[in-house]
Amino acid sequence: MAKKTIADVDVQGKAVLMRVDFNVPLDDALHITDDRRITEALPSITSVLDRGGRVILMSHLGRPEGKDPAEDAKYSLKPAATRLQELLPKNPVHFASDTVGDDAKAKVAALKDGEILILENVRFNKGEKKGDAEYAGVLASFGDAYCNDAFGTCHRTEGSMVAVPNAMGGKPKVCGFLVEKEIKFLSEAISNPQRPFVAIVGGKKVADKIQVIKNLLAICDTVLIGGAMAFTFSLAKGGKVGKSYVQPDKVDLANELMALGGDKLVLPLDTHCGDDFKSTCNKLVVKSGEVPEEYEGFDIGPETIKAYSEIIKSSKTVVWNGPMGVFEMPPFDAGTRAVAEAIVDSDSVSIIGGGDSAAAIQEFGLADKVTHVSTGGGASLEMLEGKKFVAVELLDEK
Repeated sequence: MAKKTIADVDVQGKAVLMRVDFNVPLDDALHITDDRRITEALPSITSVLDRGGRVILMSHLGRPEGKDPAEDAKYSLKPAATRLQELLPKNPVHFASDTVGDDAKAKVAALKDGEILILENVRFNKGEKKGDAEYAGVLASFGDAYCNDAFGTCHRTEGSMVAVPNAMGGKPKVCGFLVEKEIKFLSEAISNPQRPFVAIVGGKKVADKIQVIKNLLAICDTVLIGGAMAFTFSLAKGGKVGKSYVQPDKVDLANELMALGGDKLVLPLDTHCGDDFKSTCNKLVVKSGEVPEEYEGFDIGPETIKAYSEIIKSSKTVVWNGPMGVFEMPPFDAGTRAVAEAIVDSDSVSIIGGGDSAAAIQEFGLADKVTHVSTGGGASLEMLEGKKFVAVELLDEK
């Protein structure tokens, strides 16, 4: 899937309409608590500015309902504009109070080369979700070229991802460096992995990751299962799960995956349990399928940690999506931490598939010691499922 990038476009004296993913977390005071999604977009933005162009940025933030303007105000991209100005002090960063309204149109017209304009949250417009032609047409008129650098939303078909580039006719439509990097690691590493190829799949619901597990079983040498989804497999094997989170209606699905996976599908050997959802609870380590009635499984146990770590350390390609337990609450972070450390200790191409896995490896201070940390949880999951993205397919081929 070789797509042209922003580096292939002559941007001198031109306006580049760039879809980024500035869906950053904010605290109650509307301060950004993690600016990684902004910093990851900087190479594409500065590529345009340094070559004499100007940039108009589009993004969503959160899920504004559109019913109460005061409530939706917390989803404004103004904090992202402030942070971007701090990161690029030499380039003026302007902010439009709307997306396709009078303020946006006036500021687009006044924008000079070497400057940036951030439009207000695209999801404040109903046309974004609907892919409305009039809305898309106005946005498309703002740019001489379109650049998609929003991997976190590449699996969506919303207006700014699909309708806008389609409305730009013969103008260049390319990907940014972040999207290029994500596609390279997530698709190429999976299509042609160095072996042994190990996948680690955790999280809560087996139903959410059924297609991912099926796809990975077809291409991996080993798939390690962790997180609360493991209890549905325990139940399918006739085990006791106590008060652990389980999906009884997905037992048939778990049986199907175990039959499909055979020896490739590796389940936990033991479970670290607690009798209450807090660090100070009474704790037990039991064999898998032997969780007492008043206890709940919160993490993989030490035997599983040892077995999984050995498998991971001998791998040449690792893909990790989903924590092994309640990694935010010690001591039940031990399994997730051990998996992260084993990945770092391995001599492998290591890909962390966004979401909670990315949050965990950041929290443990190990993000710079793996090959790639994805910026998109949902998008990386769908790519691991083997799906194609309309928002990427429509971009210009090299």
